[in-house]
Amino acid sequence: MIDHTGVVVSDFGKSKAFYASALAPLGYQLIMELPAATTGHTDVAGFGEPPQPDFWISRGSPNRPPVHIAFRVGSRATVDAFYKAALDAGARDNGPPGLRPHYHPDYYGAFVLDPDGHNIEAVCHAPE
Repeated sequence: MIDHTGVVVSDFGKSKAFYASALAPLGYQLIMELPAATTGHTDVAGFGEPPQPDFWISRGSPNRPPVHIAFRVGSRATVDAFYKAALDAGARDNGPPGLRPHYHPDYYGAFVLDPDGHNIEAVCHAPE
């Protein structure tokens, strides 16, 4: 089981605002922020469903190649809301909400590119 993951971002403030908006429909919030003085390396921000962050961004040179992170959600409506919120927050479309039956018959996902080109997805595996 994965405990937490994250991405490195080029513009920490811009990405922090982006993820706060894009992940809000998933119930995620900015839970923790630690400056470089505390981490000994760089500024970090942790998002998640309270009380524990499980998705982190850190200031630095973005991962190359960009990474793919998929957030599992409980409904197709949440996938749709994530997609809209992410686009409203400045994401680029990388695959609108819809079924992806090549994965399995009930795979419903949406894909966006964050400000650094990371492929961020919300996916629901439940039937409609």
